[in-house]
Amino acid sequence: MKPVTSPWSNAVLGRASLAQPQDSDAVGAAPPLTRKRAFWRQEWFLFLIFVAPNFFFFAVFSYWPMISNVYLSMVRWDMIAPVKTFVGGANFAYLFGNDTFRTVLKNSLVFTVGAVGGALIIGLATALLLNQPLRWRNGARAVLFAPTLLSGAAIGIVWVYIFDPRFGLLAQILRFVGVASPNWLTDPNWAMPAIIIVYVWKNVGFSTVIYLAGLQAIPKDLYEAARLDGAGVWWRFRSVTLPMLSPITFFLVITSLLNSFQAFDIIKVMTEGGPVDSTNTLIFYVYEQGFVAFNAGRAAAAALVLFVIMFGITLLQIRQGEDRVHYG
Repeated sequence: MKPVTSPWSNAVLGRASLAQPQDSDAVGAAPPLTRKRAFWRQEWFLFLIFVAPNFFFFAVFSYWPMISNVYLSMVRWDMIAPVKTFVGGANFAYLFGNDTFRTVLKNSLVFTVGAVGGALIIGLATALLLNQPLRWRNGARAVLFAPTLLSGAAIGIVWVYIFDPRFGLLAQILRFVGVASPNWLTDPNWAMPAIIIVYVWKNVGFSTVIYLAGLQAIPKDLYEAARLDGAGVWWRFRSVTLPMLSPITFFLVITSLLNSFQAFDIIKVMTEGGPVDSTNTLIFYVYEQGFVAFNAGRAAAAALVLFVIMFGITLLQIRQGEDRVHYG
């Protein structure tokens, strides 16, 4: 028996069929804008997962101590009393009106110029030598780099015996050539040169290895072109080697400067800032004020001065580097 149909039922069925989706893949598909928002939400979520822990530890161990140091620089506190006395800028006024602090700033400048300049110049000269086809080049490079891995305190103890004016190795060498050994660590005129010598000896290997890597990356075609133009050894060094090594030099200057301002262990072991404050640098002055004199306010003020100096030097070098450093 055939089902009974009517024009009205056919019309209703036709509308229903038109209302149904024609493509099964379109069912449940989100609009493109919604998918894009979901994608960005997922990307931000992953970004926060990876960045948040680093940012948390950086904020806790870097930003917060810095903010606390600014507060401590404006109080008087012996690190024992439960109450800190607010003194405003009195700690800074004391520092910049104190002759010892001016001597400390001068010592820091002398030490930084001598240590950084000596390490870079000797490191570049040594790298130029090791860049030649020498037989024991790899072994010499390892020997030069070894002091960089040693503890500064251990190096200081060894050099205390080397600098001994009676029985030290350096005294024996000087006595062999007919020169009397000075009192390296007890004479105010020789204590700073002794500290600079030790610091250069410790860090020259790092400069040598970095410079050597830069020298080996310079294209040989540049030297050939300069030789064809009639350039001698000095002009090839001045016109090719130095400009191509400018990124390396820029990196070494920044890192060496920052490290020299934080040099503490060698000074502590060898001279303890003496004699007569002749080797008392800014970082050692912070230690003395904080953990010897127990004056947290002055120590924090000196540390803030050190931070401003390091930050200013870094900004200045970055600005100069944009104009004078040649990449490629």
